[in-house]
Amino acid sequence: MSARPPELRILVCGTAERGDDGAALAAISNVLPGLPDEVRGRIEVRRCEMLDVTDLLDVHDRESCIVIDTVVGVEPGEIVTMTLDDLARHPAGVAPRSSHALSVDDALLIAEAVRGSLPPGLFVGIGGKWFGYGRRLSRAVKGSLPAYAAAIRRSIDDVLAASDRGAAPYQD
Repeated sequence: MSARPPELRILVCGTAERGDDGAALAAISNVLPGLPDEVRGRIEVRRCEMLDVTDLLDVHDRESCIVIDTVVGVEPGEIVTMTLDDLARHPAGVAPRSSHALSVDDALLIAEAVRGSLPPGLFVGIGGKWFGYGRRLSRAVKGSLPAYAAAIRRSIDDVLAASDRGAAPYQD
């Protein structure tokens, strides 16, 4: 008997050694232990220090995707949730911190051109303030980590519920 393929890939961006850039790692480490076994069996979590086109190309056709990262362009500690399509086309000043080689919108648009479409899914970010060397999170991010983890959990539930319905409401 083989395991069923994951329905949702979560791309966890950032690095813990750069202050607020480690917020996604901190948040997902709080979310995963609280997920029911049935939900954990439906997801695959991948770490990517920097979001790259290949991370998006590797998402299977029948798989949705959630990208979590620290962002600049919003107040520190502010939570941002948007579709991957909106992030690619209408980022509203939000710039994920972990896209260094290419801007995230460029990475998404290149992945879309190669794949034929973006994977259905969401982006969940938290505004960061301090990105210097060290594992310390800024007060704003540390204080908002519970809300960030809750937003990630809601996104997981929403994307899997859409998958259960056979819908892809996160593909604009």
